[in-house]
Amino acid sequence: MLIAAIAATSPSVLAATADDGPAYGPELQGFDYPAPVRQFAFTSQGEAMHMAYMDIRPEHANGRTAVLLHGKNFCAATWEGTIKVLSAAGYRVIAPDQIGFCKSSKPARYQYSFQQLARNTHALLESAGVGQATVIGHSTGGMLAMRYALMYPQQTEQLALVNPIGLEDWKAKGVPSLSADQWYARELATSADKIRGYEQATYYVGTWRPEYEPWVQMLAGMNRGPGKQQVAWNSALIYDMIFTQPVVYELGALKTQTLLLIGDKDTTAIAKDAAPPEVRAKVGNYPALAQLTLKALPNAKLVEFPDLGHAPQMQDPQAFHKALLDGLAALPASR
Repeated sequence: MLIAAIAATSPSVLAATADDGPAYGPELQGFDYPAPVRQFAFTSQGEAMHMAYMDIRPEHANGRTAVLLHGKNFCAATWEGTIKVLSAAGYRVIAPDQIGFCKSSKPARYQYSFQQLARNTHALLESAGVGQATVIGHSTGGMLAMRYALMYPQQTEQLALVNPIGLEDWKAKGVPSLSADQWYARELATSADKIRGYEQATYYVGTWRPEYEPWVQMLAGMNRGPGKQQVAWNSALIYDMIFTQPVVYELGALKTQTLLLIGDKDTTAIAKDAAPPEVRAKVGNYPALAQLTLKALPNAKLVEFPDLGHAPQMQDPQAFHKALLDGLAALPASR
């Protein structure tokens, strides 16, 4: 498989050929997923669209469904390890690519909002016959998971939030707003080197392992492909959505039983590189954000990983998945 071939390549070779890797289509054509990919066709904002998703049925079902919501620089495929663990534990697992991401539609014009993405996800789950689910969101997917639970509390049994962003209002703290055009220019200029450098610093606390490389090439490959402008424009609109729609002001309204899984070394804050040093120093403080969020959420439990970054499920899968399964088992399910 292509993923295995990329992962087996030494980091030094990859660094030397960072922008000479695979090229993928605008819907990530050519990149393999760990399970068969289905398509949910629907109409949104007057346009025909499709959401790619994986639907994995366990060998020994426990009667529950887990929905995995990916982050901004991730896809459904990046949940590969978590899918295996949850499936082995008896969960039916549904992992979609949101509109604008990966193998799903990338519309020329779309009013992105977390409400819209939550509606899309709810429609997908209804089409798959899922009435209630444990919703697990990472990073931007954590913002979406919280919005989904606020909009569909009866359908959300539990929440698990993995280093969610939106727990602070970056603009209010002094991070300058970037226009969609500015985000677009940034996205057009991305490369495997830039992606790798950011992920190494933020996701993996300065460390790097070969198994991280496929996810770099997944993103960089779309930027090398024939739909580069289409991919970059949707990414720009999504960044604008993330920056302008923090969820921090509504945490107290979130009644769903919630498990917070936080890598304390995370420093993620959207657009903080455009902020002055004194602002950069006060945003993205995840140990502090974790405690503030725990106090704000009515029904939450916190598990911290002191030495892990923004992607604990990838940096230390064994520790993360034990905490996830144990946490979900101990958390009452809202019915």
